[in-house]
Amino acid sequence: MSKRDFKLACLPDGHGISFYAMASPCEILIQSKNKELANKIATTLTKEIWRIEDKYSRYDIQSVCSLINSRAGQSVAIDEETYLLLNFAEQCYQLSDGLFDISSGVLRKAWFFDGSDNLPSKAKVCEALKLVGWRKIKFDQQQITLADEMEIDFGGIGKEYAVDRAIILAKQITSEPVLVNLGGDLAVTRARLNDEAWHVAIERPSLDNKLNDTSTQDMIVSLKQGALATSGDASRFLLKNGKRYGHILNAKTGWPIDNAPRSMTVVAPQCIQAGILATLSLLQGIDAEAFLTEQDVKFWARR
Repeated sequence: MSKRDFKLACLPDGHGISFYAMASPCEILIQSKNKELANKIATTLTKEIWRIEDKYSRYDIQSVCSLINSRAGQSVAIDEETYLLLNFAEQCYQLSDGLFDISSGVLRKAWFFDGSDNLPSKAKVCEALKLVGWRKIKFDQQQITLADEMEIDFGGIGKEYAVDRAIILAKQITSEPVLVNLGGDLAVTRARLNDEAWHVAIERPSLDNKLNDTSTQDMIVSLKQGALATSGDASRFLLKNGKRYGHILNAKTGWPIDNAPRSMTVVAPQCIQAGILATLSLLQGIDAEAFLTEQDVKFWARR
C-alpha cells in the first residue's frame, strides 16, 4: 500500500480502513456493513486528512508552513483556516505562559532524541533559542510575518485538527458509529450500536530506558463520545548519567521539562483540545496531574 492509498477491510461488525498519514499508521472504523458507505467515508476522510497534511507539513516544500518559513522577514498572505490555527496557537501560548510555542520547533537543530547520551552543548541550545519567540510573530486575518530566520511548526496541533475535521465530515455522511484514529490521537462520532463503548488500546511507555522494551502492556480505554489524545516520550529521549531527557522542550529555556510524566492521555470533546491539554500538562512537569485536575478533564498519567 502506497502512502496515498487506503485499504478497506471487512470486519465482523463493519469495515476498517487503514492508511498512512502524518508520519503515522492510521485507521478509520465504521460500524456498518454497507461497503458503498464505507468506501465513501474512506475516500472523503482520507482526502481531507491528506489535504491538511499537505497544507501544514513543514516537510513539504510546497506547504503553507514551508512558504511562511521560507519568507521569514516578509509578509505572507494566509487564508481563514490558517488564521484560525494561528489564533489557536496564540491561545495555547497564553494558557501555557509561553511554554507552548509553535516557533520552538527550530530547537530540533540542537536536539536529536535517539536514545543516546549525546546532549547538545549549552551554546548550541542558546543559539537555536534566539530564533524562538511567538511574540516576534505578527499576524492578522490576511497575513503573517515572521522575524528573520524564524520558523513555525504546526506539528503540535495539526494531527489533532485533522482528526476533528474528519469527524465533522463523517457526521455529515452518516449517522452510523465512526472512529478516526491518526497515530493514537482519535475521536468518535458517537457510541457504538446498543450504546456500547469503543475500546481503545493506548501504548504504555517503557518503565526502563530501553528503546525496544516491550514488557509493558497497553492500557485499554473505553470511549463513547468525544476524543482522546496522548503525549509523551515513550521512544524519544536522551539518557545521560542515569538522567532521562524527554523530547518535550521548554520554549523559554530550550531544555527538556524536568519531572514530567512519561505519557499523558486526555479525553476532551474535541481532539485538538485533548491534544493540547496533554501537551500543556507535560509542560507543567511535576505539576502535570494537578494541572489537568484543575481543568476538570479525564486523564491517565504514566510516570
